[in-house]
Amino acid sequence: MKISTKGRYALRLMLDLAINNTGEYIPIKRIAERQEISEKYLEQIITQISRAGFVRSVRGSQGGYQLANPPEDYTVGMILRLMEGELSPVACLDEPGGCDRADRCVTVDVWRQIKEAVENVVDNITLADLVKSYHEKGTCEYFI
Repeated sequence: MKISTKGRYALRLMLDLAINNTGEYIPIKRIAERQEISEKYLEQIITQISRAGFVRSVRGSQGGYQLANPPEDYTVGMILRLMEGELSPVACLDEPGGCDRADRCVTVDVWRQIKEAVENVVDNITLADLVKSYHEKGTCEYFI
């Protein structure tokens, strides 16, 4: 299983909003600069995130985005599933009833365990946890 660029950037975008959560709306341009991601690409991602109700937006010169809920309300799993769909290593786990071989397939248990392990990780890490980690690591900024 591989997380796409879209999924990774969506998580970075949401984390940026959480880290910079001052109550003010943050322009997508500022997020793009901080994250070193194309503004056009972030606009596509934020549209999907906004439609899901994860963020609020305001248009205009003072416009931008902010989290719709506190950072502790968002898990990494919620954000990745929004962008990636299910996090299964194989498609047969997502199909109702599995596949035609599910009743005699030995490897399906391996795939199920992998899916459960991934879900256990991503569903138990919140944006608040990531914000805490960010502050613990500190920022290394050098000015010359």
